[in-house]
Amino acid sequence: MNAPAKLAAYAVVLAVVTGGGAVLGAAAGPIDVGGGGGDEAGHDMGSDTAGPPTDEGNGTAASAIDLPGGLAVAQSGYRLEAATTALDPGAPATYRFRVVDGDGEAVTRFDVEHEKRLHLVVVGRDLVSYAHVHPTMSDDGEWAVELPALPPGSHRVFADFAPTGGESLTLGVDLTVAGQATAVELPAPSHHARVDGYEVTLDGEAAPGESELGFTVSLAGRTVRTDPYLGAAGHLVAIREGDLAYLHVHPLDGGGDEVRFAAAFPSAGTYRLFLDFAHGGEVRTAAFTVEVPDRPVRPDASATHDAPDSPDGDDEGH
Repeated sequence: MNAPAKLAAYAVVLAVVTGGGAVLGAAAGPIDVGGGGGDEAGHDMGSDTAGPPTDEGNGTAASAIDLPGGLAVAQSGYRLEAATTALDPGAPATYRFRVVDGDGEAVTRFDVEHEKRLHLVVVGRDLVSYAHVHPTMSDDGEWAVELPALPPGSHRVFADFAPTGGESLTLGVDLTVAGQATAVELPAPSHHARVDGYEVTLDGEAAPGESELGFTVSLAGRTVRTDPYLGAAGHLVAIREGDLAYLHVHPLDGGGDEVRFAAAFPSAGTYRLFLDFAHGGEVRTAAFTVEVPDRPVRPDASATHDAPDSPDGDDEGH
């Protein structure tokens, strides 16, 4: 299926399945996708939920259309089993989980991707709080990691991994932090973010389908070249508002000081971009809100986003 047709078909599935976005991410139970579903740059997956519409042109269910990762707790014979489902607020805490196969046995062999066997990303449902951590696995297949103090409310945990001999997957489960949640407004769309005195500028427009995005990091008015982090000049995660679909984009080979990525946005909507970059011996996170229009941006079109994003010192997740 070509990209325009795939996006059009995906829009139909999105309207039916998500019911406006929030239903998938906040369903009564996590979605279980039994089998099938390819994966490539975006860790896309085929949904296997009940009662999907069918594509009468080829007799296949619309569930066969690739969907972004993180919406399901199980896919392709693997399941994310969280031993930790709730945490107390205000202090770091240990999070434990396993990846199991179709027989319920813990998986212990994983391929190394971006220098790690498994990446764990925790995002608040408000798309403001964020943590990217790297758990360690015991001999019996249980993973454990200390999470930073998280604010009260609902969070989504994404496990990004590739079991040896299998495809790359992103599975997701919910995590509750006790206490009274405080409503936080999503920052306005902007091409600029600040963190710990660094200013990060986004170059490029997010559009349905393939988009190239570049980021430039500066300190005290001077552009700096980021240090290697996870085998690249930076690491970018994109999360869609509403259902919290996860797009793990990939770095591009580039020159100069700009950090570039290829991202495949599956639909129009609001997305939150989290750029992890290293400089001066520390990893920091710059966050951006971007709007993806319902059609590709014209080459001569330019959007003006002057509102600042994260305030100084906002180093979520690190």
